Amino acid sequence: METVSDTSPRKVLLVFIAADSGTDGPSLLDERPEGMLGALKHLKNGLFKQVIKRAQFAIPPLSLMILASAEVDGVQQKICDLRFERFPFDEAWDLVGISVQTGAVRPAFELAATLRERGLKVVMGGPYVTIFPERCRGHADVLVIGEADEIWPGVLADLRDGALRDEYRAPRFPDLSGSAGISKSSLRMSDYFTTNVLQTTRGCPYSCDFCNVHVMNGHRLRHRRVEDIVAEVERFLEKDRRIFFFLDDTINADDEYALRLFGELERFSLSWVGQATTRLGENPELLEVFARSGCGALLVGIESLAEQSNRAHHKFHNPVERQAACIRAIREAGICVYGSFIYGLDEDTVTEAAAIEQFIEETGVDVPGINVLRPIPGTGVFDRLADEGRLLHDRDDHDAFRFSWAQEMLYRPKRMDLDEFIPSYSELTRRVFTPAHAFRRAMKAPTLKSAVLMFNLFYVHMYGLSRRDLARQLSDEGLSSAQ
Repeated sequence: METVSDTSPRKVLLVFIAADSGTDGPSLLDERPEGMLGALKHLKNGLFKQVIKRAQFAIPPLSLMILASAEVDGVQQKICDLRFERFPFDEAWDLVGISVQTGAVRPAFELAATLRERGLKVVMGGPYVTIFPERCRGHADVLVIGEADEIWPGVLADLRDGALRDEYRAPRFPDLSGSAGISKSSLRMSDYFTTNVLQTTRGCPYSCDFCNVHVMNGHRLRHRRVEDIVAEVERFLEKDRRIFFFLDDTINADDEYALRLFGELERFSLSWVGQATTRLGENPELLEVFARSGCGALLVGIESLAEQSNRAHHKFHNPVERQAACIRAIREAGICVYGSFIYGLDEDTVTEAAAIEQFIEETGVDVPGINVLRPIPGTGVFDRLADEGRLLHDRDDHDAFRFSWAQEMLYRPKRMDLDEFIPSYSELTRRVFTPAHAFRRAMKAPTLKSAVLMFNLFYVHMYGLSRRDLARQLSDEGLSSAQ
């Protein structure tokens, strides 16, 4: 156990590391082609990478905001977001906390190694540490396992007292009804599209096997108190009147709670976005309250239009036959729809491509996102695909299964060979993402027309790069039906 001989405040730096693919786009953005035209292209892509960061509607890491808001005598905390600033090596830090996202394991471990070589003490937490603590031992001096809301003040107190332990584990999911307010004092507000980020509930009642939310946060929905959220919104508006992001995985998971909350928020004349299930379209009362409270757009997970595919992945809560009517109802209420599809689920065939394209046109989805399945370590689908021998990388090489723009295939679809699926997926994105479609969707959007245009034009570029990456993978690695 260390001892502390001075009374100066302990300095803690909380570091956010973005995934090393996805945020900055497909890998082709990092190529350095030769020649004058190649140099110009590289310059353009370098500039575009910065535009992408802004176009992604960059928001601050809420988890680190929550931790930085903990007040412990004798400890000072600061946030360092490596998307926008360099690590401050010129300052002395008593503890550096790294939030390890599943898509950023390698850069997190590399930074931790550099810091420890310089004699700095490192604590790791976050989703990856929570799910795979044994893989993180040896990369940090301290591990924090689980949701850290209630245990972080104890970590800070132990740091101050020279009594840090090797491991801190949350004994239960925190009770959000007693959560304290969030401070923005550690943020550089100009770095972000908005700093108005809130979470009103945590946990997910669903069990989709490609998602790790219920693995990390449990199936029981936990709520913050409505009056606390209202007070926080009012306080946030004093310094930032930009759009609000509600980061709940499903903002309409509890209809009664959402009705009460957003009814209370109507008086603030907010503009806000969030994530919901399409069944919101079947609840006219809640839909009207969302619209009146300032909801401009919702991301909804449509996934496959083949009912058997959704069921194969344990997604039962939005039957395909009701999807179109629900999306039309949401848009008719004046709310834009970002519709997220996954092409390549277990029962999908090449006919799914035409069904997705037709669905987008018929429902008027404002911003379509057409993804291939990303098997994330720690999810049910990852383990199943590994057991079935369908992963394209070693199941123990977790860094290979990072988030991306579908720039590479990570698995073999069940009903399609890769030399059939990749051309089908590529042709689908070629047809859906065109400048003409981008402008038409923006003109027809019920609101946020400029944002809809920006997103769609952004996707024209990004899916074009993805198609080239996929074609190169198919050619270079010989991913054919013969393997």
